[in-house]
Amino acid sequence: MSGDPPVVMGVVNVTPDSFSDGGLYADADSAIAHGRRLLADGADILDVGGESTRPGATRPLVEEELDRVVPVITALAADGATVSVDTMRSQVAAAAVAAGARIVNDVSGGLADPEILRVVAESDVTYVAMHWRAHADHMTDFATYHNPGGVVAAVRDELARRVEAVLAAGVAPERLVLDPGLGFAKHGAHNWQLLADLGPVKALGYPLLVGASRKSFLGTLLADPDGTPRGIDGRDDATTALSVLLAQEGVWGLRVHDVRSTCDALRVLRALDTAREEG
Repeated sequence: MSGDPPVVMGVVNVTPDSFSDGGLYADADSAIAHGRRLLADGADILDVGGESTRPGATRPLVEEELDRVVPVITALAADGATVSVDTMRSQVAAAAVAAGARIVNDVSGGLADPEILRVVAESDVTYVAMHWRAHADHMTDFATYHNPGGVVAAVRDELARRVEAVLAAGVAPERLVLDPGLGFAKHGAHNWQLLADLGPVKALGYPLLVGASRKSFLGTLLADPDGTPRGIDGRDDATTALSVLLAQEGVWGLRVHDVRSTCDALRVLRALDTAREEG
């Protein structure tokens, strides 16, 4: 692992329908308690979201999303946590920043609601722009990459256009992070191709956040002999293994559900680096 270790972003889903833990932390008190556990496990950032983006998910009303995330962000920010809001909506981003969020993690990269870029530009928060093509209820219809260079070139080029839009809106380049969008309008093979060749996306010159945690392509990889995908609760070991490899590639951040195992793995990498330096 060269350079600084990646930051670990712990997931706090305040939703009834997220793919990994929908309903477990759907009320404010349980979500706040979960966020505090993730901090104790070593999370650097807490990513609080009130809208599920699993394939096929329908969107909540704006008022519902606000009611879900604002109390949780307020409490965790008051604890001193670095809080990110996972939202595509400018209204939610503005309320979250006012409540203490320091990062806006927009899975649409400003495509779902371009006004979100103005909200970010008028604040001093970090903005994560992810590769995205469509909302969850029909994003699989857009999982085609027949262009020269396939999915890697498409993600690079489409993120480059988002970078132009973000900077044109007035967001400072040092406050921009990119995310290749694993699982969003991508089939399993597309995810593996991206993970095997992040170089072109990294060459855009911005820090990378990667969210592979518990996603379906890992469940497919770990399928039972009869082809049944590994359940969500059995994908954390594979997530941690992938996190180690991504850390060695120098990504800026890892978005994970099981913070403790990721932090443990990063401590192992740091110990090895220190031993090599001292040797």
